[in-house]
Amino acid sequence: MERKVPFVMGEYYHIYNRGVDKRIIFTNDYDYERFVLLLYVLNTGKDIKVRDLLRGNSFYELLKIKNNNPIVAIGAYCLMPNHFHLLLTPLMKGGITKFMLKLQTSYSMYFNIKNKRSGSLFQGPYKSQYLNTDEYLKYIYSYIHLNPAKLKDKNWKERGPKNFRSLKEFILNYKYSSIGEYTKNDFIIVDPSVFPDYREMCNSDEDYFKIMVDDWLVDYTG
Repeated sequence: MERKVPFVMGEYYHIYNRGVDKRIIFTNDYDYERFVLLLYVLNTGKDIKVRDLLRGNSFYELLKIKNNNPIVAIGAYCLMPNHFHLLLTPLMKGGITKFMLKLQTSYSMYFNIKNKRSGSLFQGPYKSQYLNTDEYLKYIYSYIHLNPAKLKDKNWKERGPKNFRSLKEFILNYKYSSIGEYTKNDFIIVDPSVFPDYREMCNSDEDYFKIMVDDWLVDYTG
């Protein structure tokens, strides 16, 4: 599951993968929570035994453990039933490669044991896109956070949202993306400090989310 890509410190990357044969990889809330937890606890250069961490600790208690040595910074994430999206930048040489290897291996082991299956869970090595322009980076922020829209309104891209307000509300309240950390200004998985702060370019949080969600719901269809 390791992908040989020259990830560069200070640069930004869209990382994504899906289940083998497009299979469902998140079957219930606990699966989603497990992956979110792995995004947090595996973001370290140390070897972590997740099973030991889970003994006597709840999901929310584990998210309170301070991580002082992350190997990547996560700018955005979204988990969908059969795939995931991450916006990453490495904080150490080889950080993304090491993080993704640990993340996919750990989740695959958990999923296979739970479902009494064997073999690959993901569709080969993860994919990566180098975000080489500011415009591309802004687009990926919106693209990642808009992904859940298709769960609510499958064909919204082709013909526009059926109900703009309802679709926007669904996106902003989707539990398994980083949009909630931005709306609440409470960052746990995400570390926006090492990414461009597009909020500073706006007059208010309302303007920021208008760019992130409202404008893209309209413009994406064009």
